[in-house]
Amino acid sequence: MIARGVFARRSRWRWTEVTFWLAVVVSIIVFPTHLILITQLLIVGLFAASFDLLVGYTGIASLGHAAFFGIGAYAAGILIHAGWTEPISGLAVAGIAAGAFGLVVSALVAQLTGPALLMITLGLNLLVFEAAHAAKWLTGGDDGLAGVVPSPVLGLFAFDLYGRTAVVYTLVVVALCYLALRRVVHSPFGLQLEGIRENARRVPALGISIRVRTMAAFTVSAVLAGIAGALLAQVTQTVALGVLGFDRSAAVLIMVMLGGLGTLIGGFIGAAVYTVAQDRLSSLSPVYWNFWIGLMLVLFVLFARGGIVGALDRLAAAWRKRRTDSS
Repeated sequence: MIARGVFARRSRWRWTEVTFWLAVVVSIIVFPTHLILITQLLIVGLFAASFDLLVGYTGIASLGHAAFFGIGAYAAGILIHAGWTEPISGLAVAGIAAGAFGLVVSALVAQLTGPALLMITLGLNLLVFEAAHAAKWLTGGDDGLAGVVPSPVLGLFAFDLYGRTAVVYTLVVVALCYLALRRVVHSPFGLQLEGIRENARRVPALGISIRVRTMAAFTVSAVLAGIAGALLAQVTQTVALGVLGFDRSAAVLIMVMLGGLGTLIGGFIGAAVYTVAQDRLSSLSPVYWNFWIGLMLVLFVLFARGGIVGALDRLAAAWRKRRTDSS
């Protein structure tokens, strides 16, 4: 009974989660001319949340997470070029492809820590990037894949220029993936991952295999990253070589740090803040916008412990305390 109560408290929805998803729905209704931007924010948010499962919950640092995102994108694009245009099954194939590669990589990653882990993940990302660049007959090389046009969702809802079908389709898929991620992190398995992050030396004494749990977390993370990449390919109807670029792996790390490590919703919030800031700052300062992004990250790390989610939680706690004291 005590354990059940603990997991019930852990799985309660945070006010930041509820607020974020309500804000997404309201934004779709209020800003019909920004549906494509909202769609891309949701996709990038799912990618960041999948990365948070690794670095935030399991404590696995990686500089090559874009490899899984790119594999998912290319799998969806190649499948459509081959004649299989049904989008939902395309997501499943892309997730399986990215997850299979993640499982293979996890067997190596589970044996490493520290700088060696960072170098291996970075190296694998570069290898996948160069392989995609060289296989022009399959991936299009520098030109990427164009004409990635999926058939209507469920045979009824065609992808339109305004992004109406894309945003609803993406919202449903991303929301379902988020619910699955919540179930994972708030389960006994999720608690074991946090134990590995906090003290990997003591976890084996509880009969928990660090290798098996690490491989499982890495594979689940890869599957979700692959689904995010496939969504991007289907929505934008193109796959560029940049989906495998190192800058995407670096960007997702910044997003998770901004939003808040180990919160899941922080990945989505950080992705929204980073993407909007990048768009605004690059238009204001096309040459030096990276400087302002870097300054923003430094300020958040120094003065907003726990990222945006942590800062919001502290403000909410202070407000509740003030109301209690005044009453």
